[in-house]
Amino acid sequence: MSDMTIPKITSFKTPAQFRDHLRALGQTLEPDENIESAPASPMARPITVNGRAVGNRWCILPMEGWDCEPDGAPSDLTRRRWRNFGISGAKLLFGCEACAVMESGRSNTRQLMLTDANAGRLGSLLDEVRAVHAQRFGSASDTFIGLQLTHSGRYSHPHDDAKLESVTAYAHPLLDEKFRSSQANVIRDSDIPGVVKHFAAAAVLAQKLGFDFVDVKMAHGYLGHEFLSAFTRPGPYGGSFENRTRFFREVVAAIREAAPGLPVATRLSLFDCIPFEPGPDRRGIPMERGEYKVGNYPFAFGGDGTGLGMDLTETARFLELCIELGIELVCTTACSPYYNPHFQRPAYFPVWDGYLPPEDPVVGACRQIKAVAELKKRFGDRIKLVGSGYSCLQEYLVNVAQKVVRDGMADFVGIGRQALAYPELCADSLAGAPMQWKKLCRTFGDCTTAPRNGLVSGCYPLDPFYRARKEAEILKERKRELAARLGKK
Repeated sequence: MSDMTIPKITSFKTPAQFRDHLRALGQTLEPDENIESAPASPMARPITVNGRAVGNRWCILPMEGWDCEPDGAPSDLTRRRWRNFGISGAKLLFGCEACAVMESGRSNTRQLMLTDANAGRLGSLLDEVRAVHAQRFGSASDTFIGLQLTHSGRYSHPHDDAKLESVTAYAHPLLDEKFRSSQANVIRDSDIPGVVKHFAAAAVLAQKLGFDFVDVKMAHGYLGHEFLSAFTRPGPYGGSFENRTRFFREVVAAIREAAPGLPVATRLSLFDCIPFEPGPDRRGIPMERGEYKVGNYPFAFGGDGTGLGMDLTETARFLELCIELGIELVCTTACSPYYNPHFQRPAYFPVWDGYLPPEDPVVGACRQIKAVAELKKRFGDRIKLVGSGYSCLQEYLVNVAQKVVRDGMADFVGIGRQALAYPELCADSLAGAPMQWKKLCRTFGDCTTAPRNGLVSGCYPLDPFYRARKEAEILKERKRELAARLGKK
């Protein structure tokens, strides 16, 4: 089901028409008129990160496939997805996959988890990614490949995909209701050092396997990110900015000590907003309860207190902290896919348990682009920033990416969902090859709806491989059931 009042990208036949649409929405972004091939394209420019030459400005964002083995090792489905990252043409693979650092932090029973027992299989996959990239593009020496380390916190399902076993940073009056959490789920101060040690142990293994860097995830409402908004948590991990960043600083310090020389990066939600929920017509509306409503939402890191706006003052302080800690690379995102996805990954279609977009998805993409541009202008070359949230731009994704990088509004442009449907987009655009428009991600959301129904993630509408799997029919049936409940045909 989609919102028929929002024009689709396919209705704009030229870049000029799309620019007119942006202006009508009050956006100042001016996409390039044409897609340029290498070496003229801004996306083809090499850049140095942590002393390493990275061959271009395309980035593959970290995603979970819900398709690893029960022990956390990569499966054949994981291998296929990572191989596609290798042939994408992107030179920065930011984390490849969200990898849980401990069992209690797994978002699902098939999330990647790095252990001594399964490390060899992940190392073989990393070698394979570099090999297929070198085979396609002549060399992998200018790639920069990381592993994202995470604890899913509030969204942990380590033993049963249907059973939430939350680990939260603080009691949140809205999210506790939405996700059936309680004060009992708040992690104790005494348990935090154990989590920090697991991050460090995973980093040691990642370094031994040959990953170029590790990404400490501070985004999307997972445990690390939730600490940043722990304004009401008492003790050394809540309240002040120094306390709310203590967990991050301790993780980075532990990694530096245990894995000397291993570069550390982070994926950061630049701002957060009030949770949303389906309204009477299934369009997203703010989740307002009692005193916590639009105009009074004190739980958003990077928020302005209203629940809907952003104030990047503390975000800039966090980036200053990253620079002090020797972190050169930050992959930007916003908010959370669990409670306000139209801010985080703008889409034209809602996922299974989601809501219709309350705004044109293009506005959500532009919001993130502007936030990154503001920070890039402030910090310049002191830090490298990856932009995300671009998939909903579809036919004009590359046009916008070129403009953003050319004007110094970001150093890299990352693609996530788009890489599932059309991984070769990066390579095709740089090579001047005809764009395969029929493979563009249309933000149908099946790659999210599937795992939220206990199925592996993949692009079921556009990838023949997933379309032919038995899960595709199960997914269709689940969506039909939802449509029937909503009274839709």
